[in-house]
Amino acid sequence: MVAGRLAGLGWRVLVLEAGVEQPVREQLDAYRTAVAKVPGSALAPNAMVASPDVLDLAGQADGGYRATGHFLQNGELPYGSGYLRANGGSGLAWTGLTPRMHPEDFRTGEFGRGRSWPIGYRELEPYYRAAERELGVAADADEQREQVGLPLPDGYVFPMRPVPPSHLDRVVATALDGRSASDPNAASCSGVAGQSVELRVVGTPSARVTVPTGPDAAAVAAGRSACAGSASCIPVCPTGAKYTPLSTQARWPSGVTLRTRAVVSRVRVDANGRATGVEYQAYRDPSSPRHTRHTVRADVVVLAAHAVENARLLLADGLANRSDQLGRNLMDHPVLVTWGLMPEQIGPYRGPGSTSGIEGFRFGPARAHRAPFRIEIGNWGWGWAVGPVDADIAHVLGRGGDQPGLFGKELRQAVRDRVGRQIALQFEMEQEADPANRVTLDRTRRDPLGNPRPVLTYGLSDYVKRGMATAKAVSDQIFALLGAEDHTAFRAGPGMPGYFEYEGTPLAFRGAGHGAGTHIMGDSPSDSVVDRWQRCWDHPGLYAVGCGSMPSVGTSNPSLTMAALALHSCEQIHRDLTNRHRPSVLADISAGPHPTEESSPSWPTR
Repeated sequence: MVAGRLAGLGWRVLVLEAGVEQPVREQLDAYRTAVAKVPGSALAPNAMVASPDVLDLAGQADGGYRATGHFLQNGELPYGSGYLRANGGSGLAWTGLTPRMHPEDFRTGEFGRGRSWPIGYRELEPYYRAAERELGVAADADEQREQVGLPLPDGYVFPMRPVPPSHLDRVVATALDGRSASDPNAASCSGVAGQSVELRVVGTPSARVTVPTGPDAAAVAAGRSACAGSASCIPVCPTGAKYTPLSTQARWPSGVTLRTRAVVSRVRVDANGRATGVEYQAYRDPSSPRHTRHTVRADVVVLAAHAVENARLLLADGLANRSDQLGRNLMDHPVLVTWGLMPEQIGPYRGPGSTSGIEGFRFGPARAHRAPFRIEIGNWGWGWAVGPVDADIAHVLGRGGDQPGLFGKELRQAVRDRVGRQIALQFEMEQEADPANRVTLDRTRRDPLGNPRPVLTYGLSDYVKRGMATAKAVSDQIFALLGAEDHTAFRAGPGMPGYFEYEGTPLAFRGAGHGAGTHIMGDSPSDSVVDRWQRCWDHPGLYAVGCGSMPSVGTSNPSLTMAALALHSCEQIHRDLTNRHRPSVLADISAGPHPTEESSPSWPTR
């Protein structure tokens, strides 16, 4: 988005992408033949730029975890989220959910938890609207105002009509709307009136094409089909309804040049600390470490490579760390998943992974005592909870049990009964910024191109664990109201690397893929890495954009906020470039300054 916006203003932009380009058809073929349907299963292997994956983690029988893959982990608990290093990044495989942050989410420091933002909802609001146009977000503005408390402008209409609720959404809404669930921690919070939260099923904004509601939306929807209800949004949408960064690339002006298989290894700065360009490693064969080294000189350098990779690159040269906060405050949305069987068929595996949720636990005074959370109603059965339906088939076949298996008509009926009634709830916790959760480097262990690998130190505070305990209590009440048979069971073992006990209660979490922190935003260079424009305090001309700048992750999926922040930064980047090259910009903006390049062959160090 940064590249497209700046090129539209007349600047020439070079985009260096570590991964490769892979056509959607190839992604679909890879997904269909993959044994494990995980976020990275639609991409061809690339040993030169490994992507951390959920399969890199396994739990131990007696608790604890084992980590392999790109991340070196040494924390009390595992960091359970990955990302994709490919053209389009993790946006190729996200679910597509785009709720805005609540105004309260920008002020977490006022609740004594984490850090507040140097900007607020009001300043970011117009950029939220711009991001929603860019992504083609489908939602109901009145519903977001009334049920989530978002102060949307009068008359605002989202670019797409809302995604229709699934059959499961309607069943749950019928049973829950207007009922309430008790928050066992609410009584501990001074000023809280009562201990109950009203339950209401609310549609979740989503970046997927439905019916455009205006001319801008029609342009965004060009080349994308309407959502057909496919159940493979992660890792790939077969119809192209879901937004991916490739949609933005398709609209890039001619001033943008994309270069793939280009791994940036250094940011170059001059004697005054100003960013002057980057060095990168160009490879051809994803299975061979042979590469050449190149240097690009540029007037502004923008790092947009995910929270972990941005920090990794800056740490490699000791840049942007006057505050000692670089790499620190690593966050995610730790997810508690609960699962059960409904008393009736509810049609799982139809539609996107989640189309509705319960928002009432996202805000309010209780967040001073326990982590707030939003509840996603999962449309994909027990897929995330216990794995794909293979396990259910094995169960009714009698494998591993004492009872004989079923076959023929009885087998089909048993599978339909078991899978067709599956429901899962996903409780996404806010995690506060904690300097102890961090990314560092191990310079003795390097990737195939010779770059030091990232080391992750990660854990959950009692604040987050208390939020998870609250979520489990709320889940128990919801399942009771639904008449659902609760099958939730948290046990140490290979399938639950995020297992832990809190006050004697077994719990487990999974990563949401919502990495944030590491180059945190603030008002002062003494305690933050970037300013309100995501501009590095220590280095003029250097920006680190993305979720890594977020001082808090709130309770909403962060991609829309990340996009709004990027568009917000574009204004300051344009001002910086204009001030730096005012004569040439005024004379002819279309011929503005552009990167220059020199190169030399090199081999990876070991």
